[in-house]
Amino acid sequence: MLLQSVTPIEEAKTSVLWPSTFDFGNYGEVFDRVPLARYIRNTLLVCTLVVTGTIVSCVPVAYAFSHMRWRGRGVVFVLVLSTMMLPFQVLFVSQYEIFSNLGWLNTVLPLVVPSFFANAFSIFLLRQFFLTLPTETIDAARADGASEFQILTRIVVPLAKPGIMAVAIFQFLFAWSDFFGPNIYLSDEANLTLAVGLVRLNTAAARLGESNLTMAASVIFVMPLVVIFFFAQKIFIEGVTLTGTKG
Repeated sequence: MLLQSVTPIEEAKTSVLWPSTFDFGNYGEVFDRVPLARYIRNTLLVCTLVVTGTIVSCVPVAYAFSHMRWRGRGVVFVLVLSTMMLPFQVLFVSQYEIFSNLGWLNTVLPLVVPSFFANAFSIFLLRQFFLTLPTETIDAARADGASEFQILTRIVVPLAKPGIMAVAIFQFLFAWSDFFGPNIYLSDEANLTLAVGLVRLNTAAARLGESNLTMAASVIFVMPLVVIFFFAQKIFIEGVTLTGTKG
């Protein structure tokens, strides 16, 4: 992919494996062909809102399932997990109708608003991580008169940063690479995300045999994910590992 992205257009239409020269101008050509900067800006906006909504909505729910004692907690948790068995496509028709009636089509709202109502996968990961935290510290805080909100914000969240970061990375990866949602809900060129824009560029470039431009756009698409994982891999691996140490 990297080699093809810097292959001159004349050689991209042949079966050459190693280009005679490296044409980094392909990356500039991609930005000239499509409004890639706008796509990136739209995608970053969606990713930021999705990550924020997921953390804000899922952390309190996961805390309630892990360290608060209330009747029916186990049953409700199983019901929440059961929603993971419903694929997005099953709920799509009803959600599309709701968003259409609200006038949200061709906006980012259908992509980000659901994240503010929590999701079972993130709740499960956070709950599992919260269960690894020392219960003695939480019980001591309760004995000292701390409220559940104070325990959550001053004890649980600081101790659970690796788990929260792992969930944030998962949600960023999902939002960054999501194609189905933006392709359905967005139609205006100015609102498209990078995944949809990349597919449209690929369709146009394939007709002209310009696979080098497609590969250049693909490198731009993948690079942020590689950079994020490279710099956050320690926190990510620690968070994912600890979520499975206690049930």
